[in-house]
Amino acid sequence: MSLSAQPVVVASKPFGESYLLCEMFAQLLESHGIAVVRRPGLGATEVAFGALRRDAIDVYPEYTGTGLLAVLHDSLPPAAARDPRAVYAYVARASTERFGVRWLAPLGFQNTYAVAVRRATADSLALRTLDDLARAAPRLRAGLTADFIGRPDGLPGLARAYGLRFAEVRPLAPAVKYQALAARAVDVIDGYSTDGLLAKYDLVALDDDRRFFPPYEAAPVLGPRAASRADVVATLSLLAGRLDEPRMRALNRRVEVDGEDVARVAADALRDIGLGRGARPAGAARSATRTTSLGAYLWGRRATIASLTARHLALVGAALGLAAIVAVPLGLALERARGAAGPTLGALGVLETVPSIALLAFMLPLLGVGVLPALVALWLYALYPIARGTYTGVRDADPAAVEAAEALGATAAQRLLLVRLPLAAPVIMAGVRTAAVITVGAATLAAFIGAGGLGEPIVTGLALADTRLVLSGALPAAALALLVDAALGAVERLVTPPHRRGGARRERH
Repeated sequence: MSLSAQPVVVASKPFGESYLLCEMFAQLLESHGIAVVRRPGLGATEVAFGALRRDAIDVYPEYTGTGLLAVLHDSLPPAAARDPRAVYAYVARASTERFGVRWLAPLGFQNTYAVAVRRATADSLALRTLDDLARAAPRLRAGLTADFIGRPDGLPGLARAYGLRFAEVRPLAPAVKYQALAARAVDVIDGYSTDGLLAKYDLVALDDDRRFFPPYEAAPVLGPRAASRADVVATLSLLAGRLDEPRMRALNRRVEVDGEDVARVAADALRDIGLGRGARPAGAARSATRTTSLGAYLWGRRATIASLTARHLALVGAALGLAAIVAVPLGLALERARGAAGPTLGALGVLETVPSIALLAFMLPLLGVGVLPALVALWLYALYPIARGTYTGVRDADPAAVEAAEALGATAAQRLLLVRLPLAAPVIMAGVRTAAVITVGAATLAAFIGAGGLGEPIVTGLALADTRLVLSGALPAAALALLVDAALGAVERLVTPPHRRGGARRERH
């Protein structure tokens, strides 16, 4: 396949504006005959930019201030740091020199951080600036995104610049933080200046009176592969300077507050700035479906859910099959070398205690984004239940039957294959069933690294505060876990020796 014929992988970070810009990039490329693969909702900046520099994705929307502080980990003299053109020029040049990525011209708007509080809180504590917030912070609870908590242009930088110290800091998802603030679960959140939710909840964005935050101009950032394609560069450059802040606030409000479909809003935006082609995307906006029942909503998405379920099942099946190929022989080998069984199974058991999202993140520097790192992580999760089930089942196989086979002159290999392994089959299948259920659940998190599946609507729904979208992934995933467990339960009954099946039935009676 020639370079120009390869699909362009367009990605986003997991918040509303990034989803919207990602979709605008994708539709603009498609309207110029360039094939596109969408990978929205890739986790934090480190995940998205790391994938970009390794060509695991080709383009995503980023902000110059983020590039300066969170990607390059650099700083500029105060005068230059406040100049949008100087920041863009430095970030663009340094990113190309260090990573081979290319920043295209800014889209025309800035989206700086906005530290926000409820209006009642601002009035009661006389909060207008971040200096005011630093004075009151020891009495306040902050709900911040994980990205903001860890980034140098986030909470650590504010702590140095303003002496900001909160009574409590809670990590919250991008859309959930607004709901938490409205429900008074927290007192302060981090947002963005173009967020539609700031107006919805009537929040007060505090003034950065020490001018800590640098300019955050939005721009398409291209990986090395895409940067070498003149058609991609020329097409995405058409967006330069076309989007101002009032327009973006209005577009974000349609997505985040009114609940309209991202693809529809993106198509309208492109058409309004003279870059749209063809008819409006088919289908009603999400806002039009919120008055319908959940069942009707899920039925309307049935084709998408079926496609995502098939991909999810393929990912789970591949990981489970590969795990069985490795874990069953491993369990048999451990039964023959029992001294190594404890340490080996203990090491595999430790992997089960690692949070799924942490294991997936660990795979990114090694394998990039997409199916491969997700497959390896899920494979690791599935090893322990199958290996332990195999080892335990073979070790504890009916001693009388094994002794009878030995008395009849059966070799050790014959006793293993003809007696112990068939007797252990139900225990092995119980381990496979456990691994399958774990894998189905863990696979939903694979969407954070672009592997697709039923995690996609969950991640998107959390970013956009869309409960129905979350349920359109969560409910099928739960149903899939039950169906897979039931199917493997039937296989377990089939491989159970007949005399054991009869015993099981008598026990139930």
